[in-house]
Amino acid sequence: MGSRFDISVVANDSIEGQKYISLAIDEIIRIERLISSWDENSQTTQINKAAGIKAVKVDSELFQLIQRALKISKLTDGAFDISYASMDKIWKFDGSMTKMPSEEAITKSVEKVGYENIVLDIEKQTVFLKLKGMKIGFGAIGKGYAADRAKSLLMSSGVVAGIINASGDLNTWGTQPNGKEWMVAIVNPLNKEKVFSWMPVTNSAVVTSGNYEKYITFNDVLYSHIIDPRTGYPATGILSVTIFTKNAELADALATSVFVMGEEAGLNFINQLKGVECIIVNQDNKIVSSSNIELQNKE
Repeated sequence: MGSRFDISVVANDSIEGQKYISLAIDEIIRIERLISSWDENSQTTQINKAAGIKAVKVDSELFQLIQRALKISKLTDGAFDISYASMDKIWKFDGSMTKMPSEEAITKSVEKVGYENIVLDIEKQTVFLKLKGMKIGFGAIGKGYAADRAKSLLMSSGVVAGIINASGDLNTWGTQPNGKEWMVAIVNPLNKEKVFSWMPVTNSAVVTSGNYEKYITFNDVLYSHIIDPRTGYPATGILSVTIFTKNAELADALATSVFVMGEEAGLNFINQLKGVECIIVNQDNKIVSSSNIELQNKE
């Protein structure tokens, strides 16, 4: 998935621990083969190749993942959209851009994006992309899903506690060997050595989306590498979003959504969801949080 996975488990000894970690790695590899759009043989690639031509029958696991993704798209009014993969890559965050793309180029870049054009047939279990050249991708949800599946497999195998860290998408269960809760740091996006606050995490997921590593600035506006799939413009106004909820897949999708929505709309949205909390670091490097979070040790 182009991401680093760190797996920690509480076990009786290193041999048992390694056996469990190998199980989790095999599961992550299996999911990658299912959802990767880089793998020529994956079902996701088959869906993309058949765009505008025919529907493709897929495994129930992939079908259900797409179903859940579409529900989040509807919930967020398209701020989250797996058809973002259809977007023309006109923004570059490697320092090579010297001016903004034209308004025309930006509008054209999202012509084939739109979750409404993903057609699911529940009876036949098929997926059809209406527009030729349209694509789906799981870059904003795949790591979280893989972390959830690995956690579920380890729990069912008898692992009492652990952490799956999929490049910042954390999924935890149980407690540390000393009985204390797992703790996650909310870091200062402008100085990763500095921690704003520590939060306990009990049998849940924490996902952070940040633009402090990939961004560009034009006319004193900082543009994130996270692009609004509805407009083609990069998100602005936020440095990082951290979501706390029951599973990493949902947290992954919501972190991207809030980034795109912006601070005010994003917080209003999260405050309407049960069992979901959010911490935003805005463009002024100030922390704002959803209703039910109490932050301590802020600097």
